[in-house]
Amino acid sequence: MPENYFVGSVASGYETKWPHLLDPAVVDPAVDFLAARSGSGAALELGVGTGRIALPLSRRGVKVHGIELSPPMVAQLRSKPGAEAIGVTVGDFATVRVDRTFSLAYLVRNTIMNLTTQDEQVACFANVAAHLEAGGCFVIEVMVPELRRLPPGETVRAFTVTPTHLGFEEYDDLATQHSWSHHYWVVDGTLETFNEPFRYVWPSELDLMARLAGMSLRERWNDWDQSPFTSESRSHISVWEKTTEDAGQSGP
Repeated sequence: MPENYFVGSVASGYETKWPHLLDPAVVDPAVDFLAARSGSGAALELGVGTGRIALPLSRRGVKVHGIELSPPMVAQLRSKPGAEAIGVTVGDFATVRVDRTFSLAYLVRNTIMNLTTQDEQVACFANVAAHLEAGGCFVIEVMVPELRRLPPGETVRAFTVTPTHLGFEEYDDLATQHSWSHHYWVVDGTLETFNEPFRYVWPSELDLMARLAGMSLRERWNDWDQSPFTSESRSHISVWEKTTEDAGQSGP
């Protein structure tokens, strides 16, 4: 099972450390996109966290169930209005099973990269396929690796530089596609740090994982606003559709 990094002040202060993620300009397009693809069925969020997306999606009338590795993050979710409508299963979203099926599964904000081996990522797709109804969709929001934008010989890229928060990505092993995200915050005059490992993944690699799980690519966009995905895109929203009834049954 992956190590749980979202504990302590990272969990209790998650929304104060990343306040931009709660901006309606960020949340609403994602919720619009997901609600439009859920149909009349239920949705499964992998890595539901504090409910940033699950709660507003539930308010749209979509029944949402979440899988979450971190009990402290679930505690943050449970403290919020409307949380009683969200079912939660605590565990590793690459392997844990929920005793029902869904028309939509989704995974946002690079969370697929929290699975730090290719085998774990492949298992995630198989697990999702096992939960999806025929014709159901799996949606992922994830970055496009920034390697070609790095200066020659460099392995580090800053992605946040503000007076109170410094964040940078360290690409430390190209063979395994392993990287680290490093964060430094100044909170009440005190320095807080957070370091988390990732496995970055390419769009074509995700497509192959989907095919192995009995899903096929239906859509790929630059962002939730459905702007075109191009060679210059720095992230993508991808939608795979389950195409076979028994997809995912051979997974964990």
